[in-house]
Amino acid sequence: MQSPLALVRDPVIDGADVDAHAATETVDALEQLVGVNLARLRAERQLSLDALSRLSGVSRAMLAQIESARSVPSIKVLCKIAAALKVSVSAFLRRYAVHGFEHLPAERAARLLTSNGRFATRALYPDAEPAAAEFHELRIAPLHTEPGTRRLPGTTANLVVSEGTLEISVHGRRQLLATGDAIVFDADQPHTLRNPGDTEARAFRVIVNPETPPRWEPAVTAASAAAQLSTPLSTQLSAQPDAQLAD
Repeated sequence: MQSPLALVRDPVIDGADVDAHAATETVDALEQLVGVNLARLRAERQLSLDALSRLSGVSRAMLAQIESARSVPSIKVLCKIAAALKVSVSAFLRRYAVHGFEHLPAERAARLLTSNGRFATRALYPDAEPAAAEFHELRIAPLHTEPGTRRLPGTTANLVVSEGTLEISVHGRRQLLATGDAIVFDADQPHTLRNPGDTEARAFRVIVNPETPPRWEPAVTAASAAAQLSTPLSTQLSAQPDAQLAD
């Protein structure tokens, strides 16, 4: 007898179907995001579809399809619309609130305390989702040394001191920073922050995470992964094109 769980479980699909399903969901989410942002930006400027069509050179029908998430525009079309609305193309891809920004009240901000409260960080960006860049406020107690967290290779950090002085050590090399001084360093290296003064030091830090080229992250389906595990290494190498082996 078939169990109740089996009646609601999704049918088994192979790796290729899983990849196709994930790609479809990604495109659908992109359609919704672009459509919502286009409608918001157009409403903020009090433009009708006809008016935006005249300004951008994009047909009214195409604009309506984009807003209703029935079509994903090409880069060329999106550039025309962005120019007409006087915004960046990236404005269509941001998950911002309806008004185009997200307010982060100081009293509701979460602070991360370490070392018995002698070091505190506060996120100054919406950290609900992974971000290409992170913005933090740092507070370091007098005479305190805080070891930095090593990031992925290719990650950079830009730090500026807003109050007091800080001594930063990157892979054993030290640099003293006074109020207003800034420094850029590789955040994948061992580093520490030290407050040599007798008052609290404050700084702002921007972390820029690395972008991995798509070819470095090949899509591996469940079927192809299983096939590779069952195939001898010598057979895998001999099956690769000469150009790929030359890399």
